Amino acid sequence: MGKWRLRRVAVLAVLVVVGSALSFARELTIEELKERVAGASIAERPALCIEIAERQVEAASLLYVADDIDKAQAALVDVAAFSELARDYAIQSHKREKQSEIAVRKMVRKLENLKHSVAREDQTKIQETIDRLQRVRDDLLIAMFPKGVKK
Repeated sequence: MGKWRLRRVAVLAVLVVVGSALSFARELTIEELKERVAGASIAERPALCIEIAERQVEAASLLYVADDIDKAQAALVDVAAFSELARDYAIQSHKREKQSEIAVRKMVRKLENLKHSVAREDQTKIQETIDRLQRVRDDLLIAMFPKGVKK
């Protein structure tokens, strides 16, 4: 009797672990992530905002390829806005400044590659987004390495 009970407990434990893993495996939508930002602590917000921005960079790339320019440009608005929010929250909380700067740098690189693959009239919006992201990077770097402060 003891062996069967132990096996049942083991099987039940495995089912619980697998069920939990499957529920976490489902990726949150961008809208769900946006909703989470409002309820998250200040320290958690930079990571959420960066994830939204990174996913919107990918979405913009796909939308430009699909020739859905309006939706692609809307995604670029989110990229800039959520990168700026990530910067603000990172500087405010003094958390994830370095990770945010690195993520923004990678997004700039992806957008520069994207800019060279789209029609000339579509490059302006991408360049505007790149410029905003560069300002975000600059602000993060200034926050991390203020001039004249010695520790």
